[in-house]
Amino acid sequence: MLDEVYKKASLTSVLTSDSSLIRMGNNAKEIVIPKMEMDGLKNYTRNSGYTDGDVKLDWETRQFNYDRGIRFHVDSMDNEESIELAFGRLGAQFQRTKVAPEADAYTLSTLATKATANISEYTLTTGENVLDALRAEQNKMDEDEVPSESRILFITPTLLRLAKSVDTYKNMGVLDEFAQVISVPQKRMYTSIELIDDAQNDADNNMKGGYKKGSSATELLFLIVEKSAVLKWDKHIASNIITPDDNQTSDDYLQKYRKYGIVDVFDNKLAGIRGAKAPL
Repeated sequence: MLDEVYKKASLTSVLTSDSSLIRMGNNAKEIVIPKMEMDGLKNYTRNSGYTDGDVKLDWETRQFNYDRGIRFHVDSMDNEESIELAFGRLGAQFQRTKVAPEADAYTLSTLATKATANISEYTLTTGENVLDALRAEQNKMDEDEVPSESRILFITPTLLRLAKSVDTYKNMGVLDEFAQVISVPQKRMYTSIELIDDAQNDADNNMKGGYKKGSSATELLFLIVEKSAVLKWDKHIASNIITPDDNQTSDDYLQKYRKYGIVDVFDNKLAGIRGAKAPL
């Protein structure tokens, strides 16, 4: 049930890409994705007829940018004396409280960084402010001809409640335009994050692993994402359980977990990512 628990807890899993468009590159740690460009219409002449045009299909190389893992030990007696709760609840708790928040924070901050020129600074204190900002960013996407039917809004709970507190006939005209509105806790929405390693001395909050707000980051207030603009794919997820009988080094249950994948934006579709950030 681990995969199911993760999908319920993760708020950005809706952005997962179609793996049929992805193929492995020539080297380790890379994939290639198709990129098409073509000429526009040209003049037709009655003497020479059609003018030739060009269609070019290239394969872009992208590097996997997310590779995280951990191993837990639970003593067999601790597990037995806790009525198997110590190990039995480990996987679900880990997915819900550690894997999902980090995956969301990494996805949203990566998209914001890739499309940094499209992230505007706002001070949003009222519902009207929120709706005005959403309208402004939607208008920019409309002018850039970004498809409207697959835009997803990721927004903090505080701002979503402000927007909904405005008269219904005003807020629904804005919020209804999105294919999906997803409320994301502020702790998962920053313009950049730092993935913490066990070797790092995190004096700020004494964390071991996980993530934290980037040193030069600010709060991400909302992010509008057109789904086809995103390349999000987990190439490999390993979640293995080793019982004490099979453990060659100790009388422990072992839980191993690794997640290896990529979050990126297609070069020709940067206009499909727009958002708002708080002032520094």
